[in-house]
Amino acid sequence: MAKRRDGSAKSAGTESKHKTEPRDEAIVELAPFADSTEADPIVTESYDRWNEAIEYLRRVDRRFGPLADRVGPCRLSARPDRFGTLVRAIVGQQISSLAARKIDAKLRALGGSPHDPRKLIELGEPAIRSAGLSGMKARYVLNLAEAVVSGQVPLDRFDEEDDQTIVKQLTSVKGIGVWTAEMFLIFALNRPDVMPALDLGVRMGVQKYFELAETPPPKRCFELAEPWRPFRTVAVWYIWEDHDN
Repeated sequence: MAKRRDGSAKSAGTESKHKTEPRDEAIVELAPFADSTEADPIVTESYDRWNEAIEYLRRVDRRFGPLADRVGPCRLSARPDRFGTLVRAIVGQQISSLAARKIDAKLRALGGSPHDPRKLIELGEPAIRSAGLSGMKARYVLNLAEAVVSGQVPLDRFDEEDDQTIVKQLTSVKGIGVWTAEMFLIFALNRPDVMPALDLGVRMGVQKYFELAETPPPKRCFELAEPWRPFRTVAVWYIWEDHDN
């Protein structure tokens, strides 16, 4: 996973009544979300907006204070390019972050920057594949583009929707699973109360944080994270950062 995770806010938690991930969706690699690119600028905001969450977590969890002191300010900031964030998530499924960046750059050279769903549809599958994507991933990108253009996935209206509704809408697109939807909630929308327990990095981080003998399954992660509501996203971000370092 990448070492820095910069990514306001309704919450709901997306505890797992949705379909499982597509077979080629990476459960561990967060680089498509965590890495900054020219096409996906990070909104520069004061980190003070997370102070309430940090103070709350210090009160409810004695372990959190030393963790927050060690990691420093929460650098989680929203990404305005919502469509591009999802395209890069598809591109990055089960490949290295370096390879994903190269393919994404080629795709932007073909269709323009930032990614535009209509331009990608105009390009069509053969041209998208020429950027280095497999046939399956090219179809996933087109599935997403068509869903956005048709209004099936109303990215511009997501601020008005709760977390579960957004996950349901995103996972209706073939190629986007629960993991990608939850990462989108965290890094693109900065929703404060997401617990992405399907992510292996989260589970390993929870194991380290609670000093467990084994990596906990998702259900156990949800149980351990319950005291962190309504700021599970912030707790998870700190755990990710600490685990990476």
